[in-house]
Amino acid sequence: MPFWKRALDVSVILLTAPVTLLVGVAVALIIKMGSNGPVIFKQERVGYKGQRFVCFKFRTMHVGAETVSHQGHTAQLIKSAAPMTKLDAIKDARIIPFGSILRATGLDELPQLLNVLRGEMSIVGPRPCVGYEYDMYEEWQKRRFDAVPGLTGLWQVSGKNRTTFHQMINLDIEYSEQSNLWLDLKIMFKTVPALVVQCNDQRAKRKLAQQTKQQSQVASQPPSVVPTRVNVVG
Repeated sequence: MPFWKRALDVSVILLTAPVTLLVGVAVALIIKMGSNGPVIFKQERVGYKGQRFVCFKFRTMHVGAETVSHQGHTAQLIKSAAPMTKLDAIKDARIIPFGSILRATGLDELPQLLNVLRGEMSIVGPRPCVGYEYDMYEEWQKRRFDAVPGLTGLWQVSGKNRTTFHQMINLDIEYSEQSNLWLDLKIMFKTVPALVVQCNDQRAKRKLAQQTKQQSQVASQPPSVVPTRVNVVG
């Protein structure tokens, strides 16, 4: 990792430490009140040059949640030209109370600052992926791992869930080839606005899904029979 990148990471963590700690404690309390189990979720991820490491996150799913559905969803996104919509964008039974909000705002990823301090990640870089996703990659797609993985990146501020898998790969490769201090600073400043757009998109999708569900329920109901009044002439 270049010296300037390491220095930037440590500086950002030190400058934001008071706020980060307060927010982290609040998130931990939300998780403990809404779900049984550990606050921190640990998962093996693939990072720089294909190296494996333990990635930390705030737990947003129920303990023991299945991963088969996510594997299938990931495979479909890789093979198609569909936008990179998250599996929990509308509704996911695996998510704990308030978990969707934590995921949409990126607050679930705050513990990854520990990975940054350990040198396994950076503030800016391609997102680390899980092992089964890495195994689905073609060789040229693995070039996205030529950069140290990060919490935010060029893909995240360039549309993220509105982009396709191949667009994500190309953006990550572009970052790995052009990484510099000015680019990292620009990506950092664009991250919060990008998160706001992401939250609005998710809110709109859920609202549309709810309206569609209501319309479907109305359409499936049998038509009501209006009794007719018969006048008897005698």
